[in-house]
This record gives sequence, C-alpha cells and structure tokens, in this order.
Amino acid sequence: MTNRIRRMMSKLACMKRVQILAIMLLTCVATVMAQNTAGDYTAGTNALTTVAEEIAKYVPIVVKLCYAIAGVVAIVGAISVYIAMNNEEQDVKKKIMMVVGACIFLIAAAQALPLFFGLGN
Repeated sequence: MTNRIRRMMSKLACMKRVQILAIMLLTCVATVMAQNTAGDYTAGTNALTTVAEEIAKYVPIVVKLCYAIAGVVAIVGAISVYIAMNNEEQDVKKKIMMVVGACIFLIAAAQALPLFFGLGN
C-alpha cells in the first residue's frame, strides 16, 4: 500500500514540475514575442520624447529653486561668518571661501541647467 502511495506522490510531483516548467516556458516565450513584435520601436521613442518634454517644463522652477537656496546659503553663511569673526575663531577665511564657493556653485548650476536640457536662457 505504501509503495503505491509513493508512486502516486512521485507522479504528482513530476506533474507539478512539468506544469511549472510549461508555465515558465510560455511566459518566457510571450515576453520575447512582446519585445520582438514592436519592430520599429516608435512607442519607446515617443515615450522618451514625452518624458523629456515633461522634464523640461520643470527647469524654470528648479532654476528659481537654486537661486533661492543660494540666497539662503548666503544669509546663513554670512551669519556664521559674523559669529566666527566675533568669537575670533581661527578659520574665518575658510568659512568665507566655503560660503562663497557654495553660492557660486548654485548660481552656476542654475545657469547651466537650461543649457543642459537645450532650452537656452
């Protein structure tokens, strides 16, 4: 009796494996066919063009945001330098250069961003 049950269990296990293999093969073939039936790839090109246009709409907002962040960095940096000067700290020049460098970077990034996306200024 137990040998009969074991044989049935092994047949069921084998059938399940075959079913899983069949499902995997069908899904793999279906995905390959889905990739190859596009042919000229215009759908992907159109999607990328749409995404580029949508991102370009945000460039003026990001430019203004960079200017605003540069202003905040300048104000906070000026206060930090003032406090350092009043406390007679050693590295005041270093703090000044760091604040000026950060502001220059943010302003340069704001100027370069529209050029990166081909919008001009």
